[in-house]
Amino acid sequence: MKKPLLLLFGCLLFAAACHPRRQPDAAAFVRVEGTDLIAPDGEKLLIRGTNLGNWLNPEGYMFGFSKTNSAGMIDRMFRELVGPDFTDEFWRLFKDHYITRRDIEFIASTGANTIRLPFHYKLFTDEDYMGLTAAQDGFERIDSVVTWCRDNRLYLILDMHDAPGGQTGDNIDDSYGYPWLFESEASQQLFCDIWRKIADRYKDEPVILGYELINEPIAPYFENVPELNAKLESLHKRATAAIREVDPHHIILAGGAQWNSNFEPLTDTDYDPQLLFTCHRYGGEPTAEAIASFIAFRDRSGRPMYMGEIGHNTDAWQAAFCQVMRENNIGWTFWPYKKIDGSCMMGFDRPEGWEAVVAFSEAPRTTYQEIREARPDQAAARRAMLDFIECCKAENCRPQTDYIRSIELQID
Repeated sequence: MKKPLLLLFGCLLFAAACHPRRQPDAAAFVRVEGTDLIAPDGEKLLIRGTNLGNWLNPEGYMFGFSKTNSAGMIDRMFRELVGPDFTDEFWRLFKDHYITRRDIEFIASTGANTIRLPFHYKLFTDEDYMGLTAAQDGFERIDSVVTWCRDNRLYLILDMHDAPGGQTGDNIDDSYGYPWLFESEASQQLFCDIWRKIADRYKDEPVILGYELINEPIAPYFENVPELNAKLESLHKRATAAIREVDPHHIILAGGAQWNSNFEPLTDTDYDPQLLFTCHRYGGEPTAEAIASFIAFRDRSGRPMYMGEIGHNTDAWQAAFCQVMRENNIGWTFWPYKKIDGSCMMGFDRPEGWEAVVAFSEAPRTTYQEIREARPDQAAARRAMLDFIECCKAENCRPQTDYIRSIELQID
């Protein structure tokens, strides 16, 4: 009986090869239609949701730090504090517990429809990042979120928050203080290669709403800002072309210069049919006048506009701004979902002994003598770091009820 069974198995494999799994067509994905987003059911989609900031792109203030404010600075500080091996273990635990299925279920329970996931490009390289080198786990982490979002009927935006070389030139992109991406051919090629790899993996996944190419490009601090701005659109087009080699369907999100606020450098809005523009706004008056330039660009381009980041304000301000955005057909994801102390959807307490970790992060550490003199008791620091992991778990966080309601979501 073995030969007939083997023959049958071989025939089944041949048939599977000749008839590959049917790929979803364009109707299965969220799409751009004029200045609207259209869901697969044909209904207009107004994005409402949050950002999973700090999880795959650590930022200092979400740990209670101020001077130590980028992912690289935080990692180095932890290694000086408690050593490399313990730091590697901390990052593994942090990635395992900071965002879990339970967090995604909570977000869905509020009536949100979209999550924006910031990530660091190093998660898709062999570079040293968050405790790993050659065995980076970027796809593993994103795959988990895709599954959780699918199970909870949420869309997911993939946001390269930290691009090769740095696209911003500040702590936001974990760079070396300048947007080298725009002057480095090697960084631009790596940038496009990573996006192509990501798009190839998720090209058939309708849960993913779109790919946000780069976050907040080109800070306003540099003398050659006009020259850098002039290079932004061509980089958008180059990355889009790389994605379109493997993925014809997903939306491409393109932000303006200077914190996603200046759209003047973007003059060609027709190079891709599925193009969505994304703006950011912190502070100012919660009025239509405050985002008049975004609205004007949206109307001029004939493409949708989406507020990828907004927040860190009073509940009254946020409620007023949500009304303005809704009335002007601009969806939003507030920043961030979770952090220490609050001012977000989920807050959590500082663990016992965390003040010593914060003090070390703020202390002068430019020489080895300064590191030695500033370092607190290592055992106590390690306990505080492990307790931080416990505090940040979903079951130990506090939903910020008024905050959640202020951004037009709901909570019982």
